[in-house]
Amino acid sequence: MSRAAPKQRNEPRLIGTVIRLMILVALLVVGLTLDVKRELAAPLAITAPVRFEIAPGSSLPKVLADARARGLFGSDRQSRYLGVLARIEGTAAAIKAGEYLLEPGLKPRELLALWVSGKTVLQELQLIEGWRFADAVKRVRAAPALIHTLPESLDAAALMAALGRPGQFPEGRLFPDTYRFTKGMSDVAFLRNALAAQDKVLAEEWAQRAPNLPYDAPEQALTMASIIEKETGVAAERPQIAGVFVRRLQLGMRLQTDPTVIYGIGDTYDGNIRSRDLVTDTPYNTYTRDGLPPTPICLPGREAIHAALHPAEGEALYFVARGDGTHHFSATLAEHNAAVKHYQLGGGGLK
Repeated sequence: MSRAAPKQRNEPRLIGTVIRLMILVALLVVGLTLDVKRELAAPLAITAPVRFEIAPGSSLPKVLADARARGLFGSDRQSRYLGVLARIEGTAAAIKAGEYLLEPGLKPRELLALWVSGKTVLQELQLIEGWRFADAVKRVRAAPALIHTLPESLDAAALMAALGRPGQFPEGRLFPDTYRFTKGMSDVAFLRNALAAQDKVLAEEWAQRAPNLPYDAPEQALTMASIIEKETGVAAERPQIAGVFVRRLQLGMRLQTDPTVIYGIGDTYDGNIRSRDLVTDTPYNTYTRDGLPPTPICLPGREAIHAALHPAEGEALYFVARGDGTHHFSATLAEHNAAVKHYQLGGGGLK
């Protein structure tokens, strides 16, 4: 029994050591907890809006390393704590690729939430009414925010095949609009969206068309809309111009519209249309051929498509440019000739 005394004397010392260790661990935990809260509550080290891009397939550690390299975090601990938090919450694998706009005052938790939300900066690319298909493709090829996968060597037919539309003539098939998309979209995806948008608009407008129109199919309305688009300088005149062309078709008159002649001339057109061009036959020369040309001649917008399917009533069969973007409409050839003399030949003509 005498040998047990030293052991009893050591027990309080051991218990004291354990308690001190526990207190030390508790203090460390409290200190670490406070540091984590402090770091994650501190704003990022940015004083002006910053664009930050996450590449497709990037892991969270890679993204955090890129952000540290750009000096976005106030400390390395801030980014490391954020990485741990993402793993604990199960959001590390939920971040989405794209370009993000980071505003001053943004905190790490908010940054992670932004990356998970996928609310990226939207890019803009505009396709203009009246452009040709080649113009639109040129604009798409020049867009730096798109990923370019289509070879420059593809002609229009091969390009349409690559877009899933083999055999479809491309002119007029892209919807002219301002498109918003995330950086990194492919050129194929962008063009397919524009094709689908034109399909949708044409189908909607065709379903609500006026009765007794001289079209057998929506594609003919699209062709008419492209002519209206090229002939119209003032948007309000689209239905009137549509009315002239629709009445001409119904009466068996030729359309006799210069934009179709110009399209038929092709790349050799030098900006001037001459008398010989009006009598040189091509599939698109509406001075030498009856009816509509075989395809659209440009990208028509919704308003032009609507006008082609809802032409204004009236008796006008002719129109001539006044020189200010508007047109003078005439019901008879005599009135039209007088208007041409007045507005284009510098004579009197009109009474």
